Amino acid sequence: MAAIDESKYIWRSGKLVPWGEATTHVMTHALLYGTSAFEGIRAYDTPRGTMVFRNDAHVDRLFYSSKIYGIGIEYTPEEVMGFIRDTIRENDLSSAYIRVNAYLGYGELSPAATGCPNELDIIAFAFGRYLGADAIEHGIDACVTSWRRTAPGTVPAGVKMAGNYLSSRLITTEAKARGCGEGIGLGHSGSVSEGAGENLFMVHKGKIITPSAAASILVGITRDSIMTIAQDLGIEVVEQEISREMLYGADEIFMTGTAAEVTPIRSIDGIEIGVKGKKPVTAAIQQEFFGLFDGSREDKHGWLDPVNG
Repeated sequence: MAAIDESKYIWRSGKLVPWGEATTHVMTHALLYGTSAFEGIRAYDTPRGTMVFRNDAHVDRLFYSSKIYGIGIEYTPEEVMGFIRDTIRENDLSSAYIRVNAYLGYGELSPAATGCPNELDIIAFAFGRYLGADAIEHGIDACVTSWRRTAPGTVPAGVKMAGNYLSSRLITTEAKARGCGEGIGLGHSGSVSEGAGENLFMVHKGKIITPSAAASILVGITRDSIMTIAQDLGIEVVEQEISREMLYGADEIFMTGTAAEVTPIRSIDGIEIGVKGKKPVTAAIQQEFFGLFDGSREDKHGWLDPVNG
């Protein structure tokens, strides 16, 4: 799952270098302390050419995350968006997963280092379904794990930092050991937070419910997109605290994320969610979301950024 399909070039420090030459010193600050802000972005092959999905929103969040941890980015957001398009184009990719890393490089041995160089890398490569080849169509089995998400006042959950994903590793590793496709973490109070790398939505009596930003979630860009799509469809979306047992009584549950896209959940902790084979709200959301990329839906929110102008 999620194997890396190497492409030709990686954008690094202002130029494209061959994939195998994009190496990093073992004493890089980001490797020692996790000081790497990053974004995962998708580009889709559409009838109008290759399009980066919400390029601007991802780059804006990269700058925000970097600012919180004192990582400098020596380019403008518009320039970074252009570098992303260049990297996709120069690798001859019609669709891609893009990883943008802004991090502290080699220079000092201290968590509070101020003299490390600011680094920026952009990697683009071919990428399929993150949670399995048929996950989008048939869903996955999930479980609530024993590991909880970070509590408020510890590390900020709302920024996308490499170090935050140590929690994700624990959650998803436990889930895999239990035979599940993905794990769900609870927040510090015991209410539902999010998946290891995905936001969570439940459907109950025609209404969509999702944990709020206060539940130690990363406020995802795909999450925001799905909430907008739901509102366009006239479906009420409520952000509120969700208890664990509420999940078992949901009519539908789905996960969202750049890698996961919109993935239905069949069961949680071995309990089937809703009526087997009937997920009308999830199906409607998927139709609108993927319709942006197959040309069946209008890009009325301006979310698609053309790689070739």
